[in-house]
Amino acid sequence: MLYAGIVILSYFMIFFIVGTILKNNSIVDIGWGLGFVISAWVLFFINGDYTLTKIIVNILVSLWGLRLFYHILKRNLFKEEDFRYKKWREEWGKTVIPRAFVQVYLQQALFMFIVGIGVFHVNTRASVPFSWIMIIGIVIWLIGYYFEVVGDKQLKDHINNKENKGKLLTTGLWKYTRHPNYFGEAVMWWGIFIYAIIGSKAWYIAISPIVITLLLRFVSGVPMLERKMSLHPDWEEYAKHTSAFIPFLKK
Repeated sequence: MLYAGIVILSYFMIFFIVGTILKNNSIVDIGWGLGFVISAWVLFFINGDYTLTKIIVNILVSLWGLRLFYHILKRNLFKEEDFRYKKWREEWGKTVIPRAFVQVYLQQALFMFIVGIGVFHVNTRASVPFSWIMIIGIVIWLIGYYFEVVGDKQLKDHINNKENKGKLLTTGLWKYTRHPNYFGEAVMWWGIFIYAIIGSKAWYIAISPIVITLLLRFVSGVPMLERKMSLHPDWEEYAKHTSAFIPFLKK
């Protein structure tokens, strides 16, 4: 686990230096998914124990992380600093560099370590042979991946269709949950936790899915987006009949 912390800290130090030079701290968002991928594979090769169990979990985190990296890179590359970071830059004034280091980069590094702890645990623990019970975790992960990928695709298609201008997306997966992509991401980490806990007594790794679920549902995911969405005239009716997070769980 020590190596995981060192890799993650070094990784975010690079982003901090680049973000400071460019005066654009929002580039840290681009590095979120990729950081998990790099950390997982570095630990895999450092440990030198190339088992199927470890390869599978790294493939899962790579499918998620590389897709997220590409998605955010395409959206944010060559764009000016995101409004949230720009606001903090104005508020922090002369202390923007040290505060950005602590409150943006170090904070993300900490959350990456916590959320990825299940993946890091698999890559650093003694060899555990692949068990068919682990398929349960893989299936749960695949369900989450489906919700995130399909949800994002449906949103992209909706936005790109000029006929939908000014309309809320209320079809597809968005008919059953107001945030299928956030729900999917949380489910993926629960799947990895179940996969990682098989053959292990390290129940502390449950902190990973718990933290990411709470963050997405109550802190940085659903609440931030819904503040913006609530301004739409059709929002109240949509929210009345559609679950905020867990599909089909209507009020």
